[in-house]
Amino acid sequence: MNENDLFNTDTTFTMPLKSLIKADLVLAKQEIISKKRVLENLAEIVSNRLHCNREEVYDALLGREKLGSTGIGNGIAIPHCRLESANHTAVVIMSLESAIDFDSVDRQAVDLVFALIVPPQECDQHLATLAEIAELAQSPDTLNNFREAQTSEALFEKLTATQ
Repeated sequence: MNENDLFNTDTTFTMPLKSLIKADLVLAKQEIISKKRVLENLAEIVSNRLHCNREEVYDALLGREKLGSTGIGNGIAIPHCRLESANHTAVVIMSLESAIDFDSVDRQAVDLVFALIVPPQECDQHLATLAEIAELAQSPDTLNNFREAQTSEALFEKLTATQ
């Protein structure tokens, strides 16, 4: 990823994020009431997908949160971690029915969660994907488009649409 990619104003996803989005890991309008519950739900979803221990996933996500909140602003959180037992990368994307406190840098409540769990050997891809998600925070129109999706299917379509 070069400097021009970081400041690209096109709101569609490029590689690697778009290729990582799977329909069964996109969940709209989830009724989750706290940051802890978000992390617990993510751990459950990821452990099923990657066939690894739920507690291990939760502990890794929580450990990363303890280093500093992954609430990056504009209602977005990017919980992420490296997981030794992961055999491939998993991205879970969810919109929340009601925004929750996530200790975000801008103190704004979070209603869009982009979780990223990667095996240690995919470090470079991990950083590029995090940068791509962070770029979304700069596009209010794109974020509002995602927030308007009422079903998981509609959210998946909006996430993977190309212009």
